[in-house]
This record gives sequence, C-alpha cells and structure tokens, in this order.
Amino acid sequence: MKKTLISLFILLLATQVTFSQTTPEQQEIIELSKTKWKWMEDKEADKLAELFDDKSVFVHMGGSWGKQREVDIIRSGGIWYKKADIHEVSVEIIDNTAILLNRITLVAEVGGREVTNPFEVTEVYIKKADGWKLGSLSFTRLMTPGGQ
Repeated sequence: MKKTLISLFILLLATQVTFSQTTPEQQEIIELSKTKWKWMEDKEADKLAELFDDKSVFVHMGGSWGKQREVDIIRSGGIWYKKADIHEVSVEIIDNTAILLNRITLVAEVGGREVTNPFEVTEVYIKKADGWKLGSLSFTRLMTPGGQ
C-alpha cells in the first residue's frame, strides 16, 4: 500500500511538471506579452503600433475597435494602462497563431479616473515574415468575491 501511494505521488508530481513546461516559442510569446504590457504602461504608442497588426481588433468593456483607434487612445491618455499584475499565463500555439491567456489585475486610468479590474485577457498573435504581430486583444472582466 505504501509503495502504491508513493508511486502515485511521484506520478502526479511528474505529470504536473510536464504540463507546466513551456516551449521556447511559447516563452517568446509570454515575453512579448510582458513587453507589450510595459509599453502600454509607458504609453509607448509608436512601439505598440509596430506590434499591432494593421487588421488587429481590440475588445474592451466599453466597445471594440481597430488598431488606429487603440493607438490613438493610448497616445492621448484616454486609457492609461498603469499596471498589469499578471497572476496566471498560458500559451497555445496553433500553426502560425499563438493564443495567450492572462489572468490579471489591471490598474488603469480611464477618462481621468483610476479604476482597478480583474480580467482574463486573450491575446492572439500571428507569426509573420517580420515576426509576431498582435491580431487581437480582448478583455473579459472577471466576477470575484466582493464585487471586483
């Protein structure tokens, strides 16, 4: 019985380690996403414009729009992504497409008012000849205890 329990524990531990490993390409996407959050925090609109695909789409609590409007909003300070605390991240690569999920707490200034929201953020990246481009960024507000 003791051997069986020890074997089961080792098997579970090995399985958990296997599932938590990332490939170099997945790690590249995770780092690119972190860089994107930093650029958003620093209002680096020109760098973001280079990262965003020309056909990219952005989904927020207040609506959805394309690349130019997102860049303009960041540049003007209409939305200032002050701090994204990343709690969980996962990446799936399908051919030339990477889908990254971030569970975050976002501190942002929207229309001059600071707000904090928990989000599941979906980022879709497409591998192009000149590197990865962001094709979609979508915020889904999470319902957590206490109304946040």
